[in-house]
Formats: sequence, C-alpha cells, structure tokens
Amino acid sequence: MSSKPQALGSTGPMRAFAANSKKVSTELIEINESLLQFNKFVTEYYKQLAETWNDAQKKVNLKAPEVPQDVEQIDAFKRIWIDIFDNDFTELFDSKKFGENYGKLVSKELELTKHWNNITNVILQSVNLPSKEEIDEVYKELHSLKKRVTKLEIETKKKKEMKKNEK
Repeated sequence: MSSKPQALGSTGPMRAFAANSKKVSTELIEINESLLQFNKFVTEYYKQLAETWNDAQKKVNLKAPEVPQDVEQIDAFKRIWIDIFDNDFTELFDSKKFGENYGKLVSKELELTKHWNNITNVILQSVNLPSKEEIDEVYKELHSLKKRVTKLEIETKKKKEMKKNEK
C-alpha cells in the first residue's frame, strides 16, 4: 500500500468504490429531488390533519362549552368529542384531496427507499459483499431445503415404522 493518500483510491475496495462513485452521486441528486417532493407532501399531510383537528375541536367547544362537573357530563362530553372527531376525520380520510396527497407521499417514500437501496448495493458491490436481494435468495433456498429435509425425515420415519410393524 502506498504512503500517499491520493494513491488510496487505486487500491482494494476504494478502487471499486471510486469507479462507482458516479452512480452514487447520481442517486444522491435524485434523492434530493425526491426528498423535496416528499417534504412538500408530508407538510400537506400534517397540515390537513392539523386543520381537521382544529375544526373538530372548535365544533366540540361549541357543542359542549361548559366544563363537565359529574360523571354523566364527562361521559356525554366524551361521546360528543368522539362523534365529532370520528365524523370529521372520516370525512378527511374519504376526501379526494387527502387520498391524492397521501398516495403521492407514499410514492415518494418508496422512491427514496429505492434510491437508498441502490446506493447500498453500489457500496456492497464495491467491497465484494452480497446485496440484500442475493441474501434473500439464499434465505429462500435455505427455507426450501429445510422444508424438503423435514418432509424426507417424515417419510423416512414412516417407512421405518411400517417395516417395524411388518416384523
């Protein structure tokens, strides 16, 4: 290994990472664009929730303005609060505006996840480690083999018992 820091990029995993750095840079640029959109949608999401909460609380305050004094009044207040909040939030969740925004929010979140996975795969390739997909494939095969072995063990056990019973 060289004693010069600039030569570090030409040895081992750093060489592979340097070769893939353009992919990482591209993904980071795309992540920033997706993150801007995601933040816009998440802000709108919480704005809709906050507005609905405030409107529902105002309705509760108008419908039950006095502070409850006994158990019956507290129960009545709870029923009013639950009914109003249930109706207002159901109306919000059923609205087209909320549905469209929430769909875009989830879509951007999935895009961000995809970009992070791509960056992770580039880094794993650079250091010669398997990707998540490759590990998942190995786990699936391992699970399949375990099931097959268990099935064969059961069959073998049955055959042994049949032979034992014949004697």
